[in-house]
Amino acid sequence: MTRSSYYFTIFMFILSAATHLPNLVWCSSGGFSVELIHRDSPKSPLHDPNSTPSSRIRAAAERSRSRAIYFRDAIRKARLSSSALPMDDASNFYSEITPNTYEYLMSFYLGTPANKILAIADTGSDLIWVQCVPCKECYPQSAPLFDPQSSSSYKTIACNTDSCSILPQSSCDSSSQCNYQYGYGDKSIVEGILSTETIGFDSTGGRPVQIPTTLFGCTHQSNGTFDKNDAGLVGLGGGKLSLIRQLGSTIGNKFSYCLPSSTQTSATSQLNFGSNAVVSSSNAVTTPLISGSPDTFYFLNLEHISVAGKIVTVGKPMQAKGSAQGNIIIDSGTTLTLIDDNTLQALESNVKSSISLPQVKDPNDVFNLCFDVSGTGASTQFPEITFQFSGGASVALQEPNAFVEAGQNILCLAIISSGSIADSINIFGNIAQQNFHIGYDLASMQLTFAPTNCA
Repeated sequence: MTRSSYYFTIFMFILSAATHLPNLVWCSSGGFSVELIHRDSPKSPLHDPNSTPSSRIRAAAERSRSRAIYFRDAIRKARLSSSALPMDDASNFYSEITPNTYEYLMSFYLGTPANKILAIADTGSDLIWVQCVPCKECYPQSAPLFDPQSSSSYKTIACNTDSCSILPQSSCDSSSQCNYQYGYGDKSIVEGILSTETIGFDSTGGRPVQIPTTLFGCTHQSNGTFDKNDAGLVGLGGGKLSLIRQLGSTIGNKFSYCLPSSTQTSATSQLNFGSNAVVSSSNAVTTPLISGSPDTFYFLNLEHISVAGKIVTVGKPMQAKGSAQGNIIIDSGTTLTLIDDNTLQALESNVKSSISLPQVKDPNDVFNLCFDVSGTGASTQFPEITFQFSGGASVALQEPNAFVEAGQNILCLAIISSGSIADSINIFGNIAQQNFHIGYDLASMQLTFAPTNCA
């Protein structure tokens, strides 16, 4: 049997010449799954065999703080009128990803013939983009750049299209092609041409998937602090340019993931689409996904946090002010959970009163609350920390979701401050999400948690 006989048969119907968004008809159940690679996994090109749990968590904490700054700046700038921003001022644009703060990678294929690309997988971004030939002043990249001229399925998008208007900022070049530009806090930029191309994935079920006419950014200039092993980014956010929104009804507007414990570095994570993303469990709980600005981010409403039954009220951070937005963002690209100072202090107080272990200082100066667990063995008891989301969704965090190893015999509360309430950005990070099957239904705007062994 030939290789092509294993492929999903996927047909493309263009809804209109203006939108160029892919609309697929599946001959199967309409579901597939791909592998997610954690940056610290042995499968990752960033894997450091000499790293320790404490060194990895220290680096992750730095990335988490940078990530929070990205969210804060994006929310602030989304509130400004984009029409008043000049195209030549890179600082006026929020980036689709803060350079080098990602946690997960994924492989995909681009073009005809197909080129395999290892890219950042990010629920905090929308635009899919890669570095393309010719690329001037581009960040160094180990893999060959994508050459659009060598692909028979590559097409550029014109300026006067709905697709071009979806971009936060766009401009028209001399060939009437739609150009994009995203800026970073350090004044670096990525810019290129909005285009369409065939994208493919190696499904973990054994049958490759091809998606024609997918909108993506062909980057021709960049100077961000990206890693040389990354050739681009796959946006999994809630905005119209993301992979999820482009696939739309063909995957039932559903995707999910199941992240194993960070201590299981050899375990494989999965990113699921369509029928594979349905979360069905007697223990599942569901909470509304709340529309916010920008629409890239997945906002939830956190009603309170409880520690062994003691309730801590949650402050109203900046992302919830002035609108009906939720008060916390769920993000797979942020390792730690961040909450405002006042809420954190009350939470730490309840945790202290619930644990009869000696308190010690974090040797890395990352965490406020740490305990000496030497000599306690399996008898150590840590309280259940429950995040109560709206809709009656109680998400109980066990010890591995709420505490991390900061040093030998030192466990610390894996929740850090996001600043004062006025400037804070609450984020439900990926350590808290581990060993939950988490399903996103963008049609009904609901998020489902189901406790699961994800290894």
